[in-house]
Amino acid sequence: MTAAPSPSLYRRPLPAQLVAFASPAGRALFDAARAAGGMESFFPLIEQFHTQADPAFCGLGTLVVALNALGVDPGRLWKGPWRWFSEDLLDCCTPLERVRAQGISLDEFACLARCNGASAEVFRPDATDLAGFRATLRAATGSAVDPALVVSYDRGALGQTGTGHFSPIGGYEPASDHVLVLDVARFKYPPHWIPLPALYSATQPHDPVTGRPRGWVTLRRSPRPASLLFTARCVGEGGYEAFTAALERLRAAIAGAPRHDLKAMLLAVLGVLPRLPLALERRPLALAEHAQASEALLSALRDTQVFARVEALGPAWPAEAAALLLLALPVEQWSPLGAAARGEWLEVLDPARLPQVVRDEAEHLRRQLADLGALGRGEACERCG
Repeated sequence: MTAAPSPSLYRRPLPAQLVAFASPAGRALFDAARAAGGMESFFPLIEQFHTQADPAFCGLGTLVVALNALGVDPGRLWKGPWRWFSEDLLDCCTPLERVRAQGISLDEFACLARCNGASAEVFRPDATDLAGFRATLRAATGSAVDPALVVSYDRGALGQTGTGHFSPIGGYEPASDHVLVLDVARFKYPPHWIPLPALYSATQPHDPVTGRPRGWVTLRRSPRPASLLFTARCVGEGGYEAFTAALERLRAAIAGAPRHDLKAMLLAVLGVLPRLPLALERRPLALAEHAQASEALLSALRDTQVFARVEALGPAWPAEAAALLLLALPVEQWSPLGAAARGEWLEVLDPARLPQVVRDEAEHLRRQLADLGALGRGEACERCG
């Protein structure tokens, strides 16, 4: 016997305390908020408003809206000749298949934002009170997405169906203290106004994955250069915890090698790489000038002594990726080196000796490793990017 199909769904009614954006009351709130200067962020965001492409993609869909509203150029092709953010371009930090299966946490959202060209600052209600939330919200909605504000909250706390959710904030009406949530799950709920204290309370229930409250993130275009070579993703079954454990093994390999034998130390480190649950993949670049800059960066990297030493040892990874990873490790990890070995490893111990383009690329990867390591330790990385 064929099983009966699951019932299909088309939207849900909003709980009574929430005001639909297109309703007469919602329009009145819009007019009042605009008159009070609380709708400046609405227009850049509404130009890019997007329905999440998968039930678990609320975080990705929200990030797509924010990155496109901020004018971040992905530097990669979307379709045809066009460069534009969509969910399938958000492929760093964690595999899309994992996001589709379980969604993302607040810190994963920040990690994804940072490795795609934004700076991200994370706030939580256990460290910021209602007045602080209101101040951040007023500043964001009173400017043209500088910053863009994203809130992660528990739907159940608002009387909605579902649990954790992400959406961008499109406006604020101060007289009634209402916030406009541009819900990216438009198949479920329309954009709607929420009393600000209710939204703040909805950020307080703990995410069962992290054991921490949800919260909000401010996003801006990053002044730092984007990666030209590699993007990093945590892969494998063990998730971020396995990645953090592997980094510890890498540190132990450095500490356990002979202090005065740099070759032995490098062999020990390179021996850990095949077991590192990290994928460093070449970033596809759409712009000719980016491709040229990428080739110039590769040439500069290959001219370093670090690359020459790594290539001579025949690493399991491509020598360029292995050399860049060694350059991205915190300098203090090489503290076990003896004096003679330190003299042979000056490019790593003193990054000022490296070409600027190589330093920038190594710093980009270092920030990604910091984000991934913080996720594995269950720590916040509020300002890693």
